[in-house]
Amino acid sequence: MAALAPALAVSGAAVRAPRPTGGGDRRRGAGRPSPSLAFLSRGARDEASGRRGAMRAAAAASGKVVVPEGENDGLTSSPDSARFQSDELEVPDITDGKIESSEAMQGAGSEALNREVLGSARQEKPRTVPPPGDGQKIFQIDPMLQGYKYHLEYRYSLYRRIRSDIDEHEGGLEAFSRSYEKFGFNRSAEGVTYREWAPGAHSAALVGDFNNWDPNADRMSKNEYGVWEVFLPNNADGSLPIPHGSRVKVRMDTPSGIKDSIPAWIKYSVQPPGEIPYDGIYYDPPEEVKYVFKHPQPKRPKSLRIYETHVGMSSPEPKINTYANFRDDVLPRIKKLGYNAVQIMAIQEHSYYGSFGYHVTNFFAPSSRFGTPEDLKSLIDRAHELGLLVLMDVVHSHASSNTLDGLNGFDGTDTHYFHSGPRGHHWMWDSRLFNYGNWEVLRFLLSNARWWLEEYKFDGFRFDGVTSMMYTHHGLQVSFTGNFNEYFGFATDVDAVVYLMLVNDLIHGLYPEAVSIGEDVSGMPTFAIPVHDGGVGFDYRLHMAVADKWIELMKQSDESWKMGDIVHTLTNRRWLEKCVTYSESHDQALVGDKTIAFWLMDKDMYDFMALDRPATPTIDRGIALHKMIRLITMEWIDFPRGPQRLPSGKFIAGNNNSYDKCRRRFDLGDADYLRYHGMQEFDQAMQHLEEKYGFMTDDHQYISRKHEEDKVIVFEKGDLVFVFNFHCNNSYFDYRVGCRRPGVYKVALDSDAGLFGGFGRIHHAAEHFTTDCSHDNRPHSFSVYTPSRTCVVYAPADTMTPESSEESK
Repeated sequence: MAALAPALAVSGAAVRAPRPTGGGDRRRGAGRPSPSLAFLSRGARDEASGRRGAMRAAAAASGKVVVPEGENDGLTSSPDSARFQSDELEVPDITDGKIESSEAMQGAGSEALNREVLGSARQEKPRTVPPPGDGQKIFQIDPMLQGYKYHLEYRYSLYRRIRSDIDEHEGGLEAFSRSYEKFGFNRSAEGVTYREWAPGAHSAALVGDFNNWDPNADRMSKNEYGVWEVFLPNNADGSLPIPHGSRVKVRMDTPSGIKDSIPAWIKYSVQPPGEIPYDGIYYDPPEEVKYVFKHPQPKRPKSLRIYETHVGMSSPEPKINTYANFRDDVLPRIKKLGYNAVQIMAIQEHSYYGSFGYHVTNFFAPSSRFGTPEDLKSLIDRAHELGLLVLMDVVHSHASSNTLDGLNGFDGTDTHYFHSGPRGHHWMWDSRLFNYGNWEVLRFLLSNARWWLEEYKFDGFRFDGVTSMMYTHHGLQVSFTGNFNEYFGFATDVDAVVYLMLVNDLIHGLYPEAVSIGEDVSGMPTFAIPVHDGGVGFDYRLHMAVADKWIELMKQSDESWKMGDIVHTLTNRRWLEKCVTYSESHDQALVGDKTIAFWLMDKDMYDFMALDRPATPTIDRGIALHKMIRLITMEWIDFPRGPQRLPSGKFIAGNNNSYDKCRRRFDLGDADYLRYHGMQEFDQAMQHLEEKYGFMTDDHQYISRKHEEDKVIVFEKGDLVFVFNFHCNNSYFDYRVGCRRPGVYKVALDSDAGLFGGFGRIHHAAEHFTTDCSHDNRPHSFSVYTPSRTCVVYAPADTMTPESSEESK
C-alpha cells in the first residue's frame, strides 16, 4: 500500500531553476508604533468559591473522565500577544524585562504574572536561534538569481524585520515559539489559567464538566488585543479546579451567534461514541502516569531512508490501528527492513478520518483515534531505541473548514486565523487558508512546530502542501516550466514564504539535528538552501515529480519508455538543493488512482501470486518492473467513507464505511508461498545495501549510459556500478559497462535472484575484471550479462563480505 512506500533522500544535482519578481513594497509608516500592552487582564473570579468547589466536586464524582490519569506538563508562560499585518505592526512594549500593564495589572498580582510570563527559568540548557545572516549566498550559488534580486532582497528584508520585531517585543523566537505556555490551559501552583485569542467575540466563558457547563460560572475578560482570559483557583482542598480528562469548551457570543468551540490550543480532543462533534479534553495527567522518555534521539544519518506510514491503517486487520500496536508490531518490521527513519501521517487531530489527516481541526492534539498522547510518546521513544528517526507529516498549509471542531469561524468571523473572502478558501481542498501576515497566526504556527519537537520529541517534519502556501494560485491549474518569473512574481505569497523561513530558522536553530522536508511540486529556487544564505531553509525538497513520472509511464507500454526521459526526471533538481525522492507515496494510492502494483498487474494479483501455480506474463512483467522501480506497495487505499455531496453539487458514492482497503497487508509480504514475499525481500536487501555503502549521498554520481535502443541505463554511485536493462525481450551477453575504479567487481544486488522472485539468470560467483579500455567516457570497463527487465548492482570485490555475496543470491 502506498502509504508505506519507501523514500530516499538524495543530493541535489546541477539543474537550473526559477526566479522572482518584485512584489508590492509594503513599507511601515513613518512612526514606529510602541504601544503599551494591557496584558491579559485576569478574568472575573467566582466570588462564591464554596459554590465553585461544590460544583467541581460534583463534576469529579460524575466520573466524566475520558482519558487515563496522567501527569502535569509543568509548562510556564511567555511574553504576550499582539497582532501583525505585513503593512501595519502593533506590538507590546517590553522594558527591562517587564511588561507595561494597565491599572488592572498593578500591584502584587501584576508582579506575579510578570514572573509567570517572563521568568520561567527553564532548568534545561538555554536554547537560542542564531541571528539572521546577510542572505547573499544564493546569488553566488545561482548567478541567474541576480535578475530577481529586488524580489529576493525584499523577501529577506521582510524576514529580517519580523525577526527583529520578535526579538524586541517577544523575547526572541525561542520565547515566541513557547506561546503554548501562555495560551490555552496552563497550570500554576495557585490554579489554572485559560487564555484564547478571539478578537471577534463579544463575550466568552469557559464551560465544561468541571462547572456543569454553566456559562455564568467562569466568564472571561478581554484585553485590547482580543485576548480572553480566566483564572480558576484551586479548590479549597488544593485539588485542581479542572479534573484531568474532563470535557471543556469555550462558549462565545460572536457575530455569527452563540457557539461552543474547542479551545484552539487544546492538547487533546476525542469523539464520544455515537456522536459527530468532538470534545476538547483538559489533559493534565498526574506524574505517575505521564510518559517519561528513556532513550536519546538518534543523530541524523547522512543518508535518509524514509518509511512513510499511517498509524491507523497499519494493521493487517480491517480496523483502525493504535499507537501501541504500531510501536510493538510495525516499528521492529521497519527496522528489520533497513530503514532509518519513519514518517508518520495524520498525527494532528482531524475530525474526518477519510481526509487522511489533511483537514486538521486541532493542531496541538495528537489524533485520539490511535490512543492517548502518552501512547504516542511511547511509540516515539521505542523508535528512538531502535535508532529510527521519527518525522511528522505536519499540516500548516491549510485547516479544516469544520466550524464545530476546528479553527474555522472560531470567533464568529471569516477572518481570525485566515484570509477573508475567496483568498481564505481553497476551492479544491474545501479548506481554510492561513493569513501568514498576521502576528497571532505566526505565534500559533511557530509554537505548534515547537510543541511537537519539544513535547513529543519528533525528529523533524515533512511540511505538507508547501506549494499551495507559496503561491496565491496554490499551484492549481498552473504548469511550472522553470521560468524564474513563475516563482518571484505577484503570484508569490511572500508572507507565506517568510513564515517558512521563520519556522526553518526555529527548527534548525533550536534543534540542530532535526530534519525539515518541504513538499513542493513547483521547483521554487532557493527552497532547500539555508535561511541565512537567503534560502527558504528546508533540508530537503520532497521531489514529487518522480512519483508522478512513474504513474505517467505506467499508463504506457514499457516498450515506449524513453531512457533519457527517466534519467532526466530522476536527476532534474537544483544544484546544492537536496531532495527526498519517492517512487510512490500515499498521493498515488488514494481513491482516484492506483498503486504501481495495480498499474502493472491489476486483477492478475488476485489469482496468480501464489507460487504453487504458474505466473502470467503480466505478473512476471509487473514483479520485474516493480522491483526495478523499488516499490513495496501492495494494494489500493480507500478510507472508510459514507456518501457525500460536494459544495459544487457533485455526488460521491461511499463504500459503506468499510475498512477493507484501509489497512496494511503485511501478511502478504511475510507469506513465503506468495510472490509478494520476494518483493519484500528485495526491498529489504536494497535498504541494507545502502546502509553498507551509503551510495545515495556519495559525492561521486555519474551516469555513463542511457541507450534508447538497448533500453539500458548505467550509472555509478560511489564505487558501485548500477546496470538497468528495461528491455522487454532483449538480454545482452558481454555487455560492456564503464567504471571509475579498476579491479575486480562482483554482484552485490540482483533483482533477478530467486530469493526476490526472479529467474536466477545471473551467476553471482562470477568475477568481472576491468580492463584499461575506456568506455562511455569512463577510464575503465568490464563486461556483464544483463538479462531483460533486471537491475544489477556491481561492487568492487574487496568491499564485499561473504555475507553480502550470499544475500545477493
